[in-house]
Amino acid sequence: MNAPISPTTLYPANGAVDSDPQETAEWRDAFLALVATQGPERARFMLDELTRAAHSSRVGWKPELNTPYVNTIAAQAQPAFPGDLAVEERLASLMRWNALAMVVRANQAYGELGGHIASYASAADLFEVGFNHFFHAREGLAPGQHRGDLVFFQPHSAPGVYARAFLEGRLSEQDLLHFRQEITAPREGARGLCSYPHPWSMPDFWQFPTGSMGIGPISSIYHARFMHFLSDRGLLDCSGRKVWGVFGDGEMDEPESTSALTLAAREGLDNLVWVVNCNLQRLDGPVRGNGRIVDELERLFTGSGWNVIKLLWGSDWDGLFARDLSGTLVRTLGATVDGQMQTFAAKDGRFNRDNFFGQSPELAALAQGMTDEQIDRLKRGGHDLVKIHAAYAQAAAHRGQPTVILAHTKKGYGMGTAGQGKMTTHSQKKLDDKELIEFRNRFNLPLTDAQAVNLEFLKPAQDSAEMHYLQARRQALGGYLPRRESACAPLPVPPLASYAQFALAPQAKEMSTTMAFVRMLGSLLKDAQLGPRIVPIVADEARTFGMANLFKQVGIYSSVGQSYAPEDIGSILSYREAKDGQILEEGISEAGAIASWTAAATSYSVHGLAMLPFYIYYSMFGFQRVGDAIWAAADQRARGFLLGATSGRTTLGGEGLQHQDGSSHLAAATIPNCKAYDPAYAGELAVILDAGMREMLVEQRDVFYYVTLMNENYPQADLPEAAYHGVLRGCYLFNSYQRLQDGRESQVSSEKHVTLLGSGAILTEVIKAAEMLAADGITAHVVSVTSWSELARDGRACEDSGATPWLAQVLGGTQGPIVAATDYVCAVPESVRGYVPEGRRYRTLGTDGFGRSDTRAALRSFFQVDAAHIAAAARRGLA
Repeated sequence: MNAPISPTTLYPANGAVDSDPQETAEWRDAFLALVATQGPERARFMLDELTRAAHSSRVGWKPELNTPYVNTIAAQAQPAFPGDLAVEERLASLMRWNALAMVVRANQAYGELGGHIASYASAADLFEVGFNHFFHAREGLAPGQHRGDLVFFQPHSAPGVYARAFLEGRLSEQDLLHFRQEITAPREGARGLCSYPHPWSMPDFWQFPTGSMGIGPISSIYHARFMHFLSDRGLLDCSGRKVWGVFGDGEMDEPESTSALTLAAREGLDNLVWVVNCNLQRLDGPVRGNGRIVDELERLFTGSGWNVIKLLWGSDWDGLFARDLSGTLVRTLGATVDGQMQTFAAKDGRFNRDNFFGQSPELAALAQGMTDEQIDRLKRGGHDLVKIHAAYAQAAAHRGQPTVILAHTKKGYGMGTAGQGKMTTHSQKKLDDKELIEFRNRFNLPLTDAQAVNLEFLKPAQDSAEMHYLQARRQALGGYLPRRESACAPLPVPPLASYAQFALAPQAKEMSTTMAFVRMLGSLLKDAQLGPRIVPIVADEARTFGMANLFKQVGIYSSVGQSYAPEDIGSILSYREAKDGQILEEGISEAGAIASWTAAATSYSVHGLAMLPFYIYYSMFGFQRVGDAIWAAADQRARGFLLGATSGRTTLGGEGLQHQDGSSHLAAATIPNCKAYDPAYAGELAVILDAGMREMLVEQRDVFYYVTLMNENYPQADLPEAAYHGVLRGCYLFNSYQRLQDGRESQVSSEKHVTLLGSGAILTEVIKAAEMLAADGITAHVVSVTSWSELARDGRACEDSGATPWLAQVLGGTQGPIVAATDYVCAVPESVRGYVPEGRRYRTLGTDGFGRSDTRAALRSFFQVDAAHIAAAARRGLA
């Protein structure tokens, strides 16, 4: 359906009545003559001039954002197809079959495993054109070698990617037989294939997790922007590389999917191409049954500044549109809602002849001479390799904007009565014998009836034309995809004392841990080797966290530099944007900031270049607000620091319920490769940062750190080197307090002992409580807990090994009942109850409930985590 529209097919929009058809015809003829004699560029200029004239005259008109329901690329504008069309179609059919067989066999054997057939059936051709002609793999890391395109695969289409890897020789038949059996497979000598793209489960195969829909689209945008960041800062030349994303039309309803569209256009991310698989169907039914999702998406992307390519109709439609001189076909398709379009997809050729082409004599005439089977085989654009290639080629060549291809497909394409276009097709996991044979026939597969019914996998001989072609195309594009790399040169970390001596020995100087972090970050940025690789990230809160001094030091990244004189230009903390700026200031978008952090935190794998991101934010707006994105980053084996500032429920005084965090450490503890710390002192923070940098950059372990920071100023304690080990293990004995006599601790040992555990903002209250108890003749041992979750993990590990948990070892040097107090819900300190020495009472104090607006003192008293309540709990423990 790529034929140009004849002038006679034009008709008034919105049902408007033409009061002077002759004048209209004259204007139209004049415009078409301009196009014919002076070309499209001059025609566009004239249209722009007329638009400006209409606006200046207050006519109240603007162009529609929707174009006719035809392909953007006309048939005569298509480039020649560069491949062997017949071979590629046979290969696509083989992959469709193997993907189907894999899912159906798994569910015949174990009815509970699930899996999806219909999504890949609709996207198979979109994938194959990319694999055969566009998706470039990494050749290597040497200068001049292509470092590979980034490809985000639609999650429900994972079986098709496995099916291709099987033909390529990367997966065996035994592997395919263990789809969604990751635990069972190794016991049977096979590799278990995870349900969706999960780098954690298959670290050499999948590169990007897309299973949580909406995360893939926003992540692809920020990965594309991060590639511009690397290039603009002179760290890595990313030109010539693309970010491709194949997503679903229903997935565009996720807020993350569309939240950064304007950023992509504003940044001119012409290295980004989205292919939205418009099969018109979500999980339960039509995406827009009473409307048209392609029109909606065209308006959305056009209005956001993207280049839009509509890929709606296959080559079989070209002749129909060439004969559609009245424009009836264009108008009819343009008036057919998606719910009805799905009905046409689910029915056969006779139904479509009677109910679609039978709507008018003009349409019926177009279908004359076509058999019912030919009508049934009319392809939508997303199933035509030639049309797909033309769209991809234009998208890859486009400059100055990101591009989206809206590809019209049929969900369950080729599944016939078993699932094509049906409401239940997303959940279709089994086919009966008749349906399997029909599928075999539909794609002319070389299978006997018995082989089809038995769901035998198909793999041509290695010396066949298909296999030679398959391998040659991938070799020409650098190798196999998807493929995840982890090779990356270690990045040296400067000595701890070189940037954190002030924190290790502060000599009771007052500061907040946030202030200490910013000071350490400023010093690290000056390091010749590590400094350029650091990526500070904020969601419009740099000044809140005291980072304004970094504006001048390293600048805020802007792809266009700074084209204005900032209001505070005379200030030493003035706002400074620069094309080589280092801070990523993401605006008020935690979802965008975490996507940006993920791009930097996985650079070691995606680009072979280690980067170190520090994303600092209100701790409440981390795991609670974008926890799903953090989980996806963990799946992707991210390495970097998340810094939950103004943490805890009482440290952020007046802000109130929705800003005060009491649960982020609980959420962080659920992520296996996240190490979460709640340091009270700058020295503890310094040791944690140092260990984290070495673990991620030097040892190159797949972990990331979540560290909470406070904006509360209080005297900082020196940290002896002997405590470093305990800080990292999760706790250490901070001090013991006894009654003072003549200004000195009593030499007489008290008969009453208590042990107080505290972390983060509440440790200072614990120390005050210890002093109060000591004044009453009770010896109080104070343990600084830097990580409840690390203590709990250590305890669980010791249960298996029989070793003594670290917490029990530390508490072995103390006596009496134990009170644990935190600025978080009681479930956080409760997580270590099982590792407290037997026979000792254990009481937890926390900040369960909603936050409030008030002073820190009032809040701590309200939640009963202040010194008075801690001391009272200790006395009750003694009683």
